[in-house]
Amino acid sequence: MKRRPTTLRRSVALPSALLGELNSVAPPELRTNLNRLVIVSLQEYVARRRREEFESAIAAMAEDPQVQSECAAIARDFAATEADGLGND
Repeated sequence: MKRRPTTLRRSVALPSALLGELNSVAPPELRTNLNRLVIVSLQEYVARRRREEFESAIAAMAEDPQVQSECAAIARDFAATEADGLGND
């Protein structure tokens, strides 16, 4: 049996100026379907926030002295392998 995705209906109040801006930048195929436009906008927002969180976590790791120490140890361990005679590539 196939399971259909659950859809929740919500009522939101959107400023008309925001809707005007949204329509002015939306792709033509989404301008006539507000529901789809809101879904795509929210999906893009979630993806952007996840990217930002990931980048923040990576930046924090880069500042962590333990991570820096481990990276230096790995670089030392592979230094001989990198000197494979193929030049600096």
